[in-house]
Amino acid sequence: MMKKMIASLGLSLVALVSSYAATPVEYTVRMSEPHTHYFEVEMTVSDLKADELNFTMPVWAPGSYLVREFSKSVEDFAAQNSGGKPLNWERTDKNTWTVQTRGAKKVTVMYRVYAYEMSVRTSYLNTSHGYFNGTSIFMYVEDHKDLPAIVKIEPFEGWNMVSTGLKQLRGQKWTYTAPDYDVLVDAPFEVGTHEEWEFSAAGLPHRVAMYGWGNYDDKDQVMQDMAKVVEACTEVFGENPNDDYLFIVQNLTNGSGGLEHLNSTTLQVNRWTYGPGRYNSFLGLAAHEYFHLWNVKRIRPEALGPFDYQNENYTHHLWVMEGFTSYYADILLMRAGFKSEDDFLNSYFGTVSRVESQPGTRVQSMAMASFEAWIKAYRPNENSYNTTISYYSKGEVLAGLLDLIILHETKGEKNLDDAMQILYNDIYKKKGRGFTTEELIAVFEEVAGIEMDDWFDRYVFGVEVPDYETIYGYAGLNVSNSMEGNNEPHFGARMNGSMEVSGVARGTTAYDGGINVEDEIIAINGFRVSSDSQLERHLSEAGVGGTIKVTVSRDNVLQTLTMEVKNDPGVRMNIEFQPNMSALQTTVLKQWLRKMGE
Repeated sequence: MMKKMIASLGLSLVALVSSYAATPVEYTVRMSEPHTHYFEVEMTVSDLKADELNFTMPVWAPGSYLVREFSKSVEDFAAQNSGGKPLNWERTDKNTWTVQTRGAKKVTVMYRVYAYEMSVRTSYLNTSHGYFNGTSIFMYVEDHKDLPAIVKIEPFEGWNMVSTGLKQLRGQKWTYTAPDYDVLVDAPFEVGTHEEWEFSAAGLPHRVAMYGWGNYDDKDQVMQDMAKVVEACTEVFGENPNDDYLFIVQNLTNGSGGLEHLNSTTLQVNRWTYGPGRYNSFLGLAAHEYFHLWNVKRIRPEALGPFDYQNENYTHHLWVMEGFTSYYADILLMRAGFKSEDDFLNSYFGTVSRVESQPGTRVQSMAMASFEAWIKAYRPNENSYNTTISYYSKGEVLAGLLDLIILHETKGEKNLDDAMQILYNDIYKKKGRGFTTEELIAVFEEVAGIEMDDWFDRYVFGVEVPDYETIYGYAGLNVSNSMEGNNEPHFGARMNGSMEVSGVARGTTAYDGGINVEDEIIAINGFRVSSDSQLERHLSEAGVGGTIKVTVSRDNVLQTLTMEVKNDPGVRMNIEFQPNMSALQTTVLKQWLRKMGE
């Protein structure tokens, strides 16, 4: 099905209609009063012979694994026939409107969508611009997601630019086509007075829709650097799956990251991100989302496409989708010359340190972190640090381990790129579907030439500590935890400016001593404390193994807790190159840290 989607992107309306032998669904999106934050949507369907039609709004946006209930923002739903006569309808569940057609050949529904959440997953409209993702704007007719679509945008007065990854209908301004609903909602829209830049990379035209002021001095340099990112991503697979691509870049006070789409992405970044010390974060985000062209949009678990827009789509492998992509975003910046080898190693092992410092890494496996994303990853509470782990960060760590295992077992002849190529060519392209767990493991066994079931059982489906010493030793690196056996007093509670506790880490002074979230720390050993530095002074005076008395206000009742001061249980990975590396270690290290074209 994905092959059909990609091939269909370039079709004209005539070809679409003849190819699908169906009348397109027609959408019109207006924004006549942007200060109210309402998009006005009109949707017309024709030639669907049924006594009633169910118009349905998705509950989630692919790429962001949380049920967001987009129907909560829908208002003023109405239905009519081609003559403008109202048709009866009723709300039959939380996100379905059932229309009685009375034999009408053409049915039009109208509704408004409140859009005032500025994130890459949702939609937003104000007096400066309009931005929307299709799943939060477009309904579909139940059992008819396969119908081709036409979308006409009517911008607010004075707005002169519409940017989207959909193909424009020939000769019709701001009118676009999609072969089916899946492609329609996989192409966000940016509407307003923004700039649109163009550059070529990997043999393809690329556009950048740049909304908002950013602190870049030279847009040509930004495009040259983005082109290098594109080339680095494409080199992994040897081909690019699109015939064009759109970056929607929104420069804001508070960025919310990025979200991948079939031939586009949205990047929301801080407007000061283009300066020294921060620019690589922008390029890294661009690399992450662009790499998703292959890893997620094509390479994917079976559960992630075609989508069920009404329910959670469960998979055990978001650690591959997001963790591997995070790993590649970092290593590709090094390959492209934006990061030094030391920069990459410091970044990667910083991630290892954070993962191993979090108590949840010994509680939640990567498989369950992926599976439970719908209820945990996007809904953290005060105890999440102790019970969960990010499939982004730990997935990145595991990607690096797998890369080194392959390099070692093949004496530097193959690496993680080879496994990604097989997943892309042999499963996505040849079989036209997502991979199974068994196929994923088989690919790594094929590339590395060793049995991998046990490795996956222990580190993907289990929570064991990986054998870091051995695997990083393949590249001639000695690794150690510089925090092991430390004598640094550590409290272990996160607090806001008023000394109110917002989180407590397992195995720490505060946790074992009985500190609760929402406790207000009043005094230590009878002395008032009003800052972290004052608290730390008392901890240092007591020393590890000493005792402190902590007075807290719990629900406005004062009480004093006696607790033993413990050391910092965190992990800080220290790496050193072995002084006398073998020829194989030298080869593995060189291939791991190679540049583009090598």
